[in-house]
Amino acid sequence: MTAVFIIELVYTAALKEIDAHMRAHMRFVNAYYASGHFIVSGRKVPRDGGIIVAVGNSRNEIETIASQDPFVTKGLADVRITEFRASQRAKNIQARIEGDG
Repeated sequence: MTAVFIIELVYTAALKEIDAHMRAHMRFVNAYYASGHFIVSGRKVPRDGGIIVAVGNSRNEIETIASQDPFVTKGLADVRITEFRASQRAKNIQARIEGDG
């Protein structure tokens, strides 16, 4: 069974440094959307990190993926991973995310 995870990034560097590495981070994020691992992601408010909702076969798999994030490899962010059992979801989740639901 596929497990669901929250990947929380907490910036440890100034936003100027974060922004300087944003393209590399987005390449990483887009690669894992393409692989089917990432479901939804975005900046935290206030902007002190980010959140990624991911799926994977194991916590170890998601830890390995998260450790490849350029923000993590360059020491710009700490990462925290929380596994949870997704037992319910909104039928119109896309509309809710886009503000149409």
